[in-house]
Amino acid sequence: MGKDYYKTLGIPKTATDDEVKKAYRKLALRYHPDKNKAANAEEKFKEVAEAYEVLTDKNKREIYDKYGEEGLKSGGVRNGGNTNGTFTYQFHGDPRATFEQFFGSSNPFASFFDMSDNLFDKNVFDLDTEHDFFASPFAGLGPRQGLGGAFRSHSFNVHTPFKKEKPQDPPVEHDLYVMLEEIYHGCVKKMKISRRVQLPDGTSKKEDKYVSISIKPGWKSGTKVTFQKEGDQIPGRIPADIVFIIRDKPHAMFKREGSDLRYTARLTLKQV
Repeated sequence: MGKDYYKTLGIPKTATDDEVKKAYRKLALRYHPDKNKAANAEEKFKEVAEAYEVLTDKNKREIYDKYGEEGLKSGGVRNGGNTNGTFTYQFHGDPRATFEQFFGSSNPFASFFDMSDNLFDKNVFDLDTEHDFFASPFAGLGPRQGLGGAFRSHSFNVHTPFKKEKPQDPPVEHDLYVMLEEIYHGCVKKMKISRRVQLPDGTSKKEDKYVSISIKPGWKSGTKVTFQKEGDQIPGRIPADIVFIIRDKPHAMFKREGSDLRYTARLTLKQV
């Protein structure tokens, strides 16, 4: 059956882009492992990130709606369907990166929840409304209202303001040469990505990361495998996508033309 991204976010298939984002915002904050210590929170956090990334991308969503998760991750081929095998998707596996890109911070809780023990005392917060609570958190308090009496046992609408979309660096493409025997049987390639990552103190360092590419039997030369936002981390910009392009490695005997293998044999006049 594959994953049901719509069910993961709790939205209908007719959901608009804004509705997808609203559902992600709610669930990402609910299941963030730094705040939710339930055993399944981290897995849920990852699932909603993957669902969000697929359903907010027009191309991925179109392929997913037609062919499901299997088609999305195997070049769009399922039950006889065909998208020419020129696209395949694998979740990059880092839901915190998705979270940071969406909220503009790896921890939007910090400035607010760090004072919760002394200030709010078991209040309930709705982070899906359109009210900017952070702009004036103590608005309306009279001069004689103590903080404890004003906030204790109440519910507040909290709004995480939308940030202007940051520009994203262009994709970084790498050719991945694969032997015909590997294309015939299918294989898994483990590739190393070297990138610059930002540290909490504002400096950066080089980091090596390994990703796995599951190559399906029959993939055509030119098929692209994309790992989203795995490029260099630069302040004020969204990291580039890393794209591996499948290429046929030259073979000693055969050459692939479409779905055919061709072999050139040299014959003498006598053999002809």
